[in-house]
This record gives sequence, C-alpha cells and structure tokens, in this order.
Amino acid sequence: MISNSLEEYLKNIYVLKKQNGNIRVTDIAKRMNCTKPSVNKAINHLKDEGLINYQSYGAIELTQDGILLAHKILEKYDIVYLFLKEVLNIETEEAKIEADKIKLVMSDNTINNLAKFVHKELGMYSLDCNYDVNKEKCIKCVKRTKSVKKEVKENE
Repeated sequence: MISNSLEEYLKNIYVLKKQNGNIRVTDIAKRMNCTKPSVNKAINHLKDEGLINYQSYGAIELTQDGILLAHKILEKYDIVYLFLKEVLNIETEEAKIEADKIKLVMSDNTINNLAKFVHKELGMYSLDCNYDVNKEKCIKCVKRTKSVKKEVKENE
C-alpha cells in the first residue's frame, strides 16, 4: 500500500500518459506544481513498489499494477465527485477539490457503499452484485475490467 501523496503522483502520471504519451519528470512537476527533486523521490518510491518503470532521464512507464491502481484511484475520485456534484448539488469546482481530498481518507468499504448509493440514486445501474472497488463484480465492472486489461496489454 502506498501513501496518499504517492497515489496522487501515480494518478497524475497516468493522466499525463493518457494525454501526452511519453512523459518526463518535468511534465509531472509542472502539472503538480512541485519541484523536480520531489518528483524524482516519488518516482523512485513508485518504482520500488513496482508501479512504474523508469530509468534516469528516460520516459516513465506504468506497469500493469500501476495501471490497475491508477484506475482504482480515479474510480474512487469519480464516485466521490458524483456524490458531491449530483446528489449533494455542490458546485463543480468545489466538488472536484473536495473529491480529491475526501477520496484519500475513505476506506474501500466506505467507497463500495457510496458507489452503490450513488448509482442507485442516479438510476445508473444496480450494484447489488457485492460491488467491490478491488474486485469489480457486476456486468458493467466486467466490461470495465476488460478495457483495463486491454490497456495493460497495449502498454506491454
């Protein structure tokens, strides 16, 4: 398990990778408004955890585990954001900021229950399949899992 700050680095690496293809330390530092030494320290921790592949001054690549964890982090954000925005009617910008903060301190159990509630409230689909952010059990989740696995294969 990695720290909340490392989760933020991983999430930003994933998003930058999707947007730009090859990313470097400078790209991450600019996006996160932090120093290159801070990014290098985080990258080395993520590399030690097996979440990225990186050689000094080279491109940063997410491993299969890195991609899966980044998806989980983004999914947690999406669930909290939907709750704040659509259920509580919080303004968009405030909901984004709050979702970023809240998702970091919520347990997986709480996220799972919140996901069920949000999807039921919004009439999206039922998550009575014992939905688990870690195990993805419903039909929609199976489709999502297949798209994540496809993405992992494309990055290999």
